[in-house]
Amino acid sequence: MTSTASKKAGAALAGLLVGGAVGFVLTETIAVFFHFVLDTTLDVEGNGALLALFAGVPLLGAVIGAVVGVRVAGRDGTGR
Repeated sequence: MTSTASKKAGAALAGLLVGGAVGFVLTETIAVFFHFVLDTTLDVEGNGALLALFAGVPLLGAVIGAVVGVRVAGRDGTGR
């Protein structure tokens, strides 16, 4: 039988990976939208804020995913 801490650690890792992947896909979707729809290529070399955004969104998604994973794993199954 696995312990609660082990369940939470596994859920945190899964949430971290899934959240990071979702954040990455979101940034790529934004880049594709700007490139094909607005006909503007986003250049992160000349813009520090854009670089921070493209680096920060996957990190933020990973952190949020880990927190959600731990919270879901911490539920007792009674629906409360």
